[in-house]
Amino acid sequence: MRWIDTHCHLDAPEFFVPNWPLAPEIRAQAAIKGVAKCVIPAVEISNFDAVRILAHALGDSYCLGIHPLYVARASEADLTALDAQLAQHCNDPRLVAVGEIGLDYFVPALNQSPLREMQEFFYREQLKLARKYGLPVVLHVRRSADRLLKGLREVGGGAPWSGIAHAFNGSEVQAQEFLKQGLKLGFGGAVTYDRALQLRRLASALPLDALVMETDAPDIAPHWLYATAAQRAQGIQQPRNEPGELPRIAAVVAQLRGISLEALADVTTRNACAALPKLAALLV
Repeated sequence: MRWIDTHCHLDAPEFFVPNWPLAPEIRAQAAIKGVAKCVIPAVEISNFDAVRILAHALGDSYCLGIHPLYVARASEADLTALDAQLAQHCNDPRLVAVGEIGLDYFVPALNQSPLREMQEFFYREQLKLARKYGLPVVLHVRRSADRLLKGLREVGGGAPWSGIAHAFNGSEVQAQEFLKQGLKLGFGGAVTYDRALQLRRLASALPLDALVMETDAPDIAPHWLYATAAQRAQGIQQPRNEPGELPRIAAVVAQLRGISLEALADVTTRNACAALPKLAALLV
């Protein structure tokens, strides 16, 4: 079985100890479990070089973009820098998308002026850059599905997109609209929780060609890694999510759908290559 972790922040501080990067070791452990490729998204211009260098060092792939959680410390000069980086590296076979971009209306400050307008501006401008360079998009979707869809329709002008709605947790109607736009839907650790009823329904009912797998490591830990509030109050730290958890997360989705793990690995790998076409050449 071969898995693709379509969203994994291997450059995050959680994957470093003083003077020693843990990412190569963690990535090797994931490979033993069948994780053939990871996609490493950028979140702001300060980590553009880091994700590119790491992807090349580990044999993985990367995205360049400005995350909505980081727009408060970004400026239009950052968009110019992103444009320049995309121009410089657009022919890099490991640069697979513009991302992580999108909208976040969960964080209160981001849902109020001026940050709401700022993140919407950055989202649309980055959609335009994705079109300019013919790249897919990797979207951050948190209580923002309808506005994200509006941007895809308006910037796309009716032409299809490719890419992934990462950590999707919207309605079935919204899911179908993302699929109509040409995107796949990312499922990760959140689907492992029994209380995630709507998400589990989607994971079991959507067409198989809609799904890709992800961890969002080091975040969105599956239920077996989750530290409760009571445990954290006792000083127990939240365990770090890792790409090696992907096959176990996928086993939950396979069980929900009543299919074999092998079948899910095959179809989600093909789906990931459809969403991010440059991946296919890296798997050869």
